[in-house]
Amino acid sequence: MDSMNTPVDNVLVEEEVLQEYETFEEMDLPENVLRGVFSHGFLKPSKIQGKSIVPMKNRRDILAQAQSGTGKTGAFITGALCHVDPEVKKPQVLVLVHVHELARQICTVARGIGSALKVNVLCAVGGNPVREDIREIENGAQIIVGTPGRIYDLINRNVLDRSEIRVLIMDEADQMLEDLFYKQVMCILERGFPARTQVALFSATMPDSVVAVANKILQNPVRILIPPTSVRLEGIQQFYVPLDQEEHKLECLCDLYKNLDITQAVIFCNKRQKAEMLSQKMAEFGYPTTCIHGELDKDTRKNRMQEFLSGNCRVLISTDMLSRGIDVQQVSLVINYELPLNMESYIHRIGRAGRYGRKGTTINLLISGEEGMMTEICNKYGITPSLLPSDIKALVL
Repeated sequence: MDSMNTPVDNVLVEEEVLQEYETFEEMDLPENVLRGVFSHGFLKPSKIQGKSIVPMKNRRDILAQAQSGTGKTGAFITGALCHVDPEVKKPQVLVLVHVHELARQICTVARGIGSALKVNVLCAVGGNPVREDIREIENGAQIIVGTPGRIYDLINRNVLDRSEIRVLIMDEADQMLEDLFYKQVMCILERGFPARTQVALFSATMPDSVVAVANKILQNPVRILIPPTSVRLEGIQQFYVPLDQEEHKLECLCDLYKNLDITQAVIFCNKRQKAEMLSQKMAEFGYPTTCIHGELDKDTRKNRMQEFLSGNCRVLISTDMLSRGIDVQQVSLVINYELPLNMESYIHRIGRAGRYGRKGTTINLLISGEEGMMTEICNKYGITPSLLPSDIKALVL
């Protein structure tokens, strides 16, 4: 922003009493935005949509948290589109995300809901030729969805005109304001935006450390925050399998693959090397999978993801790169081959199953060293995974 806010104490401020709208019609959205919402397939707003779209329409800063798979993308895109002027052929909405796949997914939603407005949407991520992004901006891109590295590059080249930016959004805000992305995001903010720019932060998990950073960025925000025990996803049945040693995990995984009627599943590992090894071993046992992680080049990632999305491959092995935001509605099963390294990632991982209220299943493969982390996760989120029954064929996925 032109000037950063005065920091606020790191305290969760009590939420305003927000009206939760039960229909899109009563939100008084611009006509073309409402038409786009319905043409994209939304019939009734989800809880997060019912609470956050109108404050965004009213130009309030937003700090919003909601369970995975409950329509956050639709919420912030709908709210942002209320401020897009189709006649202004300059960037008006900037969305920052942490991975290419999520950027492409958000662009699809933006083009869908923005269809009646005929908005120009640019997906600006590393791996794409910079000259193509520059050409799209020169041709009047109005919504830009991108990763911090590429966005900062475009700003440094003086090709990303920020004079008409009305809304700045960070999806998976806890990821964007911690770890590797924090410095890049701060550098982007320090390059300056119009004083009137509205800022919206969305995520399924919102640790106190991220709230503290958000307090420095947001001006008098609407806060939609939920306690940790409400983050858990009620429609997902959670199981665990105790195992003696690491080597038994592969045997267990093959048994699951053989006995479960899997439509589509995601298996999570913590490291690229483990994901690749597991994919290779599964193939050797006759169980084809595809593997995706952040060190693959853009085209390989895109092709492998498309193979999974199309249903040509039913099982995807991934690192936490895909634990956030990626929407594959056919996924009914998530297997944690390894528990994640932090508790928030557990919620994001299991949220890949049971999207939009559908039923889903999570199976955690545990050796003795992981039981402590499982206990911490259970205590924080108020969950109680069950021992996987011996008759696993009876499981409904």
